[in-house]
Parts: sequence; C-alpha cells; structure tokens
Amino acid sequence: MITRDVPAGEWVESVRAAREEGFDFFDWLSAVDQLDAEEDAGLDLVCHLIRTDPWERVLLRTRVPDGTRVDSVTGVFRGAAWHERETHEMFGVDFSDFEDGSGQGLRPLLLPDGFEGTPLRKSFHLTARASKVWPGAKEPGEGGRAPGGEADKPAPRKRARRRLLPPGVPDESWGPR
Repeated sequence: MITRDVPAGEWVESVRAAREEGFDFFDWLSAVDQLDAEEDAGLDLVCHLIRTDPWERVLLRTRVPDGTRVDSVTGVFRGAAWHERETHEMFGVDFSDFEDGSGQGLRPLLLPDGFEGTPLRKSFHLTARASKVWPGAKEPGEGGRAPGGEADKPAPRKRARRRLLPPGVPDESWGPR
C-alpha cells in the first residue's frame, strides 16, 4: 500500500489526482485523534482508495488542526458523504462544501438526538463507566484475595448470582417448548 501525506489545503486536489491516476474505488474515509502529539497536534484525516487493475491501494493522509474546516471530497466521490458525516459526528471535523444530494448539510448520523461530544476523540470521557460499576471483569487492583495481607488465603466465596441473559433474549419460560 502507498501512503501519501498531503497538505490540508490540497486535500481535495490530492484525492482528485489519485482518482485520475486510476484509484477509482472509494473504500473509506475517517480520522485519527492526534491532538496529544507534541508537535503539529491535530486530527489525521485519512482516505483509502483502490485501483482494481492492477490491484493497488493508496492511503491519503492530512493533519488538520483542531477547529479547522477542511474541504469535502463529495464532489470527487459521492460515497464519501456518509463517511464525512460520521467523521464530523465522531471526531468533530467540519467539512466545507459538503453535499450529499439532500441539501441538509452535515447532520447527525449515528448518535441520538441531543448527544453532546465527540466520542472517538481521546479526550471524551465515558460517563456511564464513572457512574456505575462495570459488571464484567474486576478493575486493576481489585484482586480476589482477602484483605489484610493474607496473600495465600483465598477470599471468602460469595453466593453466585443468577446469570443474566444478553439484552433482547427472552428467558426459557417464553415461547413454545
């Protein structure tokens, strides 16, 4: 696979040039949070294109500073509209000249109405995790040993809880037998 780093100002021109080179299959577009980078912090916008004859792939990548608008590639690949909406919603990347044929512009795609935040950024906090204990594996430091430094003595056994079924799965009393 070929990886090309392009300046943010030449994003659309680079995608168009790759298409003219024969990379005519649009695969995906997304972002990678690099806001914690010591130098040149921002979001890496990445686009994966494929040439089918001969088979070859190219990954176009540009660094976009946080809060900077980048031009939309929907004029080059119409299929990029869904990906740009997702990237806008999950990472907060704004695309100028976005057009998906609906005339509604960038709008929510996956998250519920009223959702605040950008859940795929590293800085996003999962508040559900902070407000209630996860029922799965124990947290680091919560070993199965009894307190008081008795490392060889196992912790007292608790009564087993009834196993919960996955959400949406009815119990055995439901339906025909």
